[in-house]
Amino acid sequence: MEKIWLQHYPKGVPQEIDPDRYASLVDLLTEAFAKFADRPAFHNLGYSLKYSEIDRLSTQFAAYLQKDLGLSKGERVGIMMPNVLQYPVVLFGILRAGLIAVNFNPLYTVHEVQHQLADSGAKAMVVLANFAHVVEKARENTALERVVVTEIADLLPQPKRWLINFIVRRIKHMVPAWRIPDAISLTRVLADSRDQTLEPVTITGEDLAFLQYTGGTTGVAKGAQLSHRNMVANILQATAWLGQELEPGKEKMITALPLYHIFSLTANCFTFSHLGGENILITNPRDIPAFIAELGQHRFSAITGVNTLFNALLHHPDFARLDFSTLKFTLGGGMAVQRAVSERWRKITGMHILEAYGLTETSPAVTINPLGKNEFTGSIGLPIPSTEIAILDDEGEELGVGETGELGVRGPQVTSGYWQRPDETARVFTSTGYLRTGDVARVDETGFVYIVDRKKDMVLVSGFNVYPNEIEEVVAAMDSVREVAAVGVPDPKSTEAVKLFVVRKDPDLTAEAIIAQCRKNLTGYKIPRYVEFRDELPKSTVGKILRRELRGENS
Repeated sequence: MEKIWLQHYPKGVPQEIDPDRYASLVDLLTEAFAKFADRPAFHNLGYSLKYSEIDRLSTQFAAYLQKDLGLSKGERVGIMMPNVLQYPVVLFGILRAGLIAVNFNPLYTVHEVQHQLADSGAKAMVVLANFAHVVEKARENTALERVVVTEIADLLPQPKRWLINFIVRRIKHMVPAWRIPDAISLTRVLADSRDQTLEPVTITGEDLAFLQYTGGTTGVAKGAQLSHRNMVANILQATAWLGQELEPGKEKMITALPLYHIFSLTANCFTFSHLGGENILITNPRDIPAFIAELGQHRFSAITGVNTLFNALLHHPDFARLDFSTLKFTLGGGMAVQRAVSERWRKITGMHILEAYGLTETSPAVTINPLGKNEFTGSIGLPIPSTEIAILDDEGEELGVGETGELGVRGPQVTSGYWQRPDETARVFTSTGYLRTGDVARVDETGFVYIVDRKKDMVLVSGFNVYPNEIEEVVAAMDSVREVAAVGVPDPKSTEAVKLFVVRKDPDLTAEAIIAQCRKNLTGYKIPRYVEFRDELPKSTVGKILRRELRGENS
């Protein structure tokens, strides 16, 4: 498609970026550590770590991985933590040792963690103590050799560290019992590696930085291979687009989305580090009163989030009392931003939510709305620098302006494919190199992109992808179930909710029993909201269950 969007770029935004400006994420971070050494980098629980401290601690952790564990370049290390100060230390250490980071959602069940451990082949993992009991049960039949455990306040100074950890363990009882005989604490690791030297590792742009797991277009979680070049490209693309409004070394970003999510990982953790900003880490954004109280402690420049998070903030009376005089932009992604939410946000903060679009497979940003566009249009914005898009028909042929088809993406931020899944990789790329997003879209005459519908059967719950196959597999494992189909139905709170249609083998089977099975094996946001029993499910002539007919009945 002709790049008609370029003529509508904001002033100062380049048409192209150089994805090879930095050889790797490590080079990009090393520059930030030196340039902003005395500036605060990450803040959590009332305490900030400077860039120089992140530099030192991440080097120590990298040396531990390299020397004590003997891990070689390209091996995988898991991270299972919410937004705490340990996350950037561990992540940057993994990358500095030439290893590949594998993010785990801390809310994953044993079943989900075990699948991801086995598939990635991760040999080591760092987990917050609150979730160590899950790793204990999931490590069987995997390559996991060493578990490093950390408590929530481990990088805070004493006596605050001891006090918070004691309250979490003994007063709030937030750490279920676990037993991993060979586990080691992160504090011990950092203390023991204080005097170790990190051996230099040659890292190129083509080396993998992340296996970022996603369901892709099917229900089995797959690792999207994100190289150092992919990530550097998207950081530079985001910087070119958003950095026009930001002063290096002077800004604060509210980081409520979990850093293990690709949106927050790139936009907050890396892009703001590249700019020398301070990430205000919100460990539990569901605690809205505490979240708002934390917001009141900072004069922040930007905030990222999903529609449901913004909506929750807006419905608390204390949010409107905050000072938004320093706010430069609010970036919404992960799910569609609703007009009503954006307009209420503007009335309180003075500006609309800036909607963006991306995928795990694109590191993630593809399109962003211009910062100066202070109105809600329903568009996901313009393709960012060095990004090509196309509207494709079912045969992969390009369609024209105003026509509706599947959105295709090509650019330096696009994954090379899925980890050990050549069949899936081949299926999502066209012969001309476009990644099929599975989203149905159109482009108007000015280059703005609009999402029309999703081609995939994916259900979008509060910004998280839920894949019907995965839920169906869990329910179908029940002896009392004959057939099952999962679809998404409209939901005012979370965009969509999961609904199950079940044909019973045992007439006494209840909806409560099915939900209990799902709770045992699936993360909370994947749990079906509704269960409907049927005598039969609609099928094609070859016997395939027709989810689209079920969705049509409930739209």
